[in-house]
Amino acid sequence: MEMTHMELDLRERRAIEDMLNAKMPVAKIAIEIGRHRSTVYREIKRNSFTDEELPYLNGYYGVTAQKSASDRRARRRKLIRPDGLREAVIDRLKEGWSPEQIAGRLGFEGHAIRVSHETIYAHVYSREGQSEALARYLPSRRKKRKPRYARRSRGLVFPPDRSIHERPEHVKTRETFGDWEGDLMIFERAQGNANVASLVERKTRFAVLFRNNDRSTTHLMNRLMDVMVPLPLPARRSITFDRGIEFRNWRKLKPGIGTEAWFCDPQAPWQKGSVENLNKRARRYLPRNTQLATLSNRYIKAICERLNGTPRKCLGWRTPTEAFTEEMIKLR
Repeated sequence: MEMTHMELDLRERRAIEDMLNAKMPVAKIAIEIGRHRSTVYREIKRNSFTDEELPYLNGYYGVTAQKSASDRRARRRKLIRPDGLREAVIDRLKEGWSPEQIAGRLGFEGHAIRVSHETIYAHVYSREGQSEALARYLPSRRKKRKPRYARRSRGLVFPPDRSIHERPEHVKTRETFGDWEGDLMIFERAQGNANVASLVERKTRFAVLFRNNDRSTTHLMNRLMDVMVPLPLPARRSITFDRGIEFRNWRKLKPGIGTEAWFCDPQAPWQKGSVENLNKRARRYLPRNTQLATLSNRYIKAICERLNGTPRKCLGWRTPTEAFTEEMIKLR
């Protein structure tokens, strides 16, 4: 029969140790202590003792496992005990500081009690943090946060050969037509997952905006391809994105519409300055509190037409529409 409490206790951990020493299979150990076998597998994996210098001592010890689990719980609750520290952290979260900034500042100011950014995240997503709705103050909100070592490396999602530093020189210098930059404009939480994707052609500064009702990468890439595919292939050679998780399905672009994808360095939005500039201009008409559900496609198209109909100094005072049209004529 499954036990009702979640945490294993010292008696159970000692029993696991004894049965492992007796070479008993994990599935049978789980039956003996009345736990699910995945619970026992996870316990052994998380709380086994390892020593690189004395590997012959490696193994599962009940007392050591109990201490490891207790220490982990203490770290998770580090922000619950000292009221002053907790209040200071929450105040800074409300001011818009990220957990990394808060943890770094505590170290810089030389506080006697410090916490890591992982501890702050753990508190935000804990039962106490959820009751105070602390996640709404994070710059990037999720329903839950995976442990640091369980998160997937973005280096695998956005490989080095797709780095902006591998991008052809003619893209950087804006010599060729058909190289774009892409981004996502995010709105207040009350708008749900709705957002507006922004694209700008680097040479002509021609802007395209379209609404998404979903932030999933699959939905976004499908919508992006639908928007871009009417253009001739030379007019959609490449798109440069940042490393947001919304763009992790970038591999669809090449086989789907023949468009290459390039990615900025982490935390370097200025490397796609054209679309950042477009977003600032578009925010005049689409502030963060915009009720996207009420916007028609015609309204968003009108915003594009206004942006593309404004003369630009970098284009010799031509408008993006005029510059884009000239380039399209050359492709005929």
